[in-house]
Parts: sequence; C-alpha cells; structure tokens
Amino acid sequence: MSAMYDTVEPNVIDDDMLRNAVEEQGPGGEAGRIAKMEGINFKDVTSLRLDFKNILKVDNLWQFHNLTKLQLDNNIIEKLQGLDMLVHLVWLDLSFNNIEVIEGLNALTELQDLSLYNNRISVLENMDSVKNLQVLSIGNNNLTSLENLIYLRRFKQLRTLNLSGNPLSEDEQYKLFVAAHLPDLVYLDFRLIDENISDIANVKYQYSIEELNHNETLERVKREKEEENERELDRHKAAYVEYLNGPYLFESLYSEDVEGTRLSTLPAVAELVELYRAQSTEVCQNIYEYGLKHHEKRGTEMAVFNECLQEAVTENQEAGAKKIQELESKNNELLFELSQITDQQILDAKSLQYSQDVAQLMDALLNLEIQLVDQLEEIIKEYERNIGELVSTFLETVQGLMAQIRDLENQHHEKLLELCVTVLEGVLKGEMDEDMTDELRALFVDKDTIMNAVSASHDIHMLKIDNREDELVTKINNWATNLVQKVHREELERNRKRVAEINTYIDHLRDELDNLDAHEQI
Repeated sequence: MSAMYDTVEPNVIDDDMLRNAVEEQGPGGEAGRIAKMEGINFKDVTSLRLDFKNILKVDNLWQFHNLTKLQLDNNIIEKLQGLDMLVHLVWLDLSFNNIEVIEGLNALTELQDLSLYNNRISVLENMDSVKNLQVLSIGNNNLTSLENLIYLRRFKQLRTLNLSGNPLSEDEQYKLFVAAHLPDLVYLDFRLIDENISDIANVKYQYSIEELNHNETLERVKREKEEENERELDRHKAAYVEYLNGPYLFESLYSEDVEGTRLSTLPAVAELVELYRAQSTEVCQNIYEYGLKHHEKRGTEMAVFNECLQEAVTENQEAGAKKIQELESKNNELLFELSQITDQQILDAKSLQYSQDVAQLMDALLNLEIQLVDQLEEIIKEYERNIGELVSTFLETVQGLMAQIRDLENQHHEKLLELCVTVLEGVLKGEMDEDMTDELRALFVDKDTIMNAVSASHDIHMLKIDNREDELVTKINNWATNLVQKVHREELERNRKRVAEINTYIDHLRDELDNLDAHEQI
C-alpha cells in the first residue's frame, strides 16, 4: 500500500514548514502570540509533527537537537535519512510511507518506540544501534522470511511487536516461531502472547533454540573479548606504547621490505632474523611496561593537582561566603531600619553606611579572588614543572631504549652483510644454486646488487624505527602542551566567571538600596 500523495508534487522540509509546524503545535492564545513574537528556538522543541505534509525527503532537522518525539507518518518518504542529529529521539513514527530499506538509524541510540507500519520493507536489518527498542510496529510490509525475525533477538527490551499484514504472518508456524525465538515478547500483533502458545513453541523449537543460544553465547563472548581488547588498546594509546607489547614493531620493519623478506628465506639468514626478532621484541616489551607505569605516574600527578586546585577554590569560596553572610546579617537589619525611618538626615546617614558596607564587601571579595589567582598560579606553575619533568624523564628513558633497537638493527645489518658476502661467494662457485628461488638468486648476481639490497633493507628498517620514535615523542609533547594550555584556559575562564558573579551580586545589593530609596521618595 503506498502513501496517499503519490500523484501530488512532493514538498521539501524547509524553515517555513518547520516554523509553521512548531507554531501550530505550540501554545495557543496569548502565550502562543508571545512565543511567535519572541521567536521560537528549534533547539527547545521536544515534539514535532510533520504528518500529511507530502514529504519525499527527510532533511533540515539538524536544528531540533533535543527532539524526543517525531511524527512523519502519511508522507511519501522513500529513503530513511536525515535523522543523524536527533540523538535524543525516543518515539518515531514513519508509518504510511514508501520506505524500502531500514537504514539511517545508527545515531538513534535512545529510541524506544518505532513505527514503520505500511511501507515496502522486505528485510529486518540495520537497527543494531537501537538497543533500547521496546515497541516495533512493522506490519503491512513485504517481510516474507520467518528466519529473518531472529534478527530481533538482539533487542533485549522489545516487548511489543506488530507484524500483521506481512506475507510471513500467513505462515501456519508464524506465531509459534515468534513465541519460541522471541521469548521476552509480551504482545504480538496487538494481542497478549498466550502461555500455552509459548509452551508449545518451546517444545517444537527446542533443539534449534538451544543451538541458537549456544551460537549467541559464543558470539557474545567473542564480542566481549573484542571490546576488552579495544579498551586495552585505548589504555596503551594513552600511554603512547600501543603495539609495543610484542613483535609488532619488528614485523612492521619487514612489511614493506621486499629484499629483506626474500633474504630471510635463506636458512642462515632466517636464524639471524629470528635472533633480531627476539632481541628487539624484548626491548619493545621494556618500553611498553615502562610506558604503562609512567602513565600511572602522570595520572597520579594530575589527580594530586586537581585535588589541590579544588581545595584552594573551596577554601576561598567558603571565606567569601562567610563575608557575604556577615554583611547580609548586618544589612538585613539596616534595610529594615531604612524602611521605617522618616527623618531624611538619618536616612541619608544609614544609606551611606549601607553603601560603604557594600563597597567594603566588594573589595573583600575581589581581594579574595586576587589571592586565589596568585595561589592557583603557583599551583599551576608547580604542576607545569612536574609535568615537564615527567615528560622529560619518560622521553629520556624511551629514547634510550629506542637507541638500543637501532643498535640491534645496525648489528643485524653488519652480520647480514657478512653472511650475504659469504653466500655470494658460494653462489658464484655454483655451490648454493639448488637452495635458492629465482627471485632470491636475482639478488646474488654480483656484489653490488646484494650490497644494495641489504642496504635498502637497512634503510627501510631505520626509517620505521625513527618514525615510531618520532610519533611517540610528538604525541606526548602535544599532550603536555595541550594539558597545560587547558589548565591556563580553564583558570582564566574561572576567574572571569567569578569576577562577573561578584559584580552581579554587588549590583543586586545596590539595586536593593535604590529600590528602597525610590519607595521612600514616593
């Protein structure tokens, strides 16, 4: 069944349509008039109806960032798109459209209720990120395969499902299949699933469900392992030692080294390469272990700094709050007296006293802020020094270990040269031809060729080692620079905010006096 506007010129979702829709669905009467006059911020809208608008393409909804409910039913939408920014969406109605493929829902992780009723969908797919789905209405589509319903097992919170009107719902095993494969489902096609149906379904599909559960368990374990590996890799990256806990660096040396790889097929060279592999991997492991320990040290330093910073700010705020409390306690009485005094001379004197108290409070609060700025400046300077020393120590140690890897490469290069010269002599005498492939024999035609091949291999290895070291050095230096800049930026923002707060509060106190004076004059 197609949407009702197939023969009508489609509409585009533009600002005018959106503004009109928001105004129509907004408050009525005087409240609506005021809202319209002041202008409506689309970011404040949480519910939006765009049904029966003859819309072909979903577009221009990025401004509705806080939308939780969206109604797009009874249009002519053919492709699911334009929803990426609606990350807070909980309820979405796309029924009575012309959608053929489920897609474009990856960002809707909060979605709970989805209606795709009366479209042209033939496969359940591409909804993996919609993990919170509780209600799915996808009746009157082109779903034909009962096996495809197994896809819905991933939605652990799914309780209500409508599939009526699909070809698969005519299958005599339909209800039993759904009840067996979606055991947590409560409602199917607007009806409560009968316990007897569930019992019969469980018996009928017992063995296939057991196999399915087993496979899902294996898949879950695999997925959890992959997620654990990702978390571990993130930890290694934060310590700048990713892929140094094993032979990864060594293997990368040969990933683009054609000549070195060919030479390593010679038995004597293979032994040499294996020794190099073991020695370089051991050094890389030392870098890895040192990097993780040093990462913990940096974390501890950051935690101590944040604790000191917060302690200083809290103490200063408490001192400021005490001064404010003292003034308010004193001046509440004074303001009451001012409201009762009729003698202008006494009134002027009391008002002057109030103004002086407020001015003194402002000076006290600003002095406290100046003291805090000086105190935090010292804390930040010490933090900056400590971070600098930590980074310097880290780099000194790691660069020393990287130098060891370079030494191993140089030693390997020298031994490989000696060995290749010996092999060349044997080849020229015709003693080793039978042990070589054609590609390998092409390297041993003369001394220059084999020397160039070995040198090219060495250059590739040294470049890889240097690049890995440069990458590590650059990353941790950038981290230190960005960290210190962030601390200074946040302190500047805190200071500006605090000064603004003080000025706003003082203005409030002065306004109180001005309002009292104006009242007395009346």
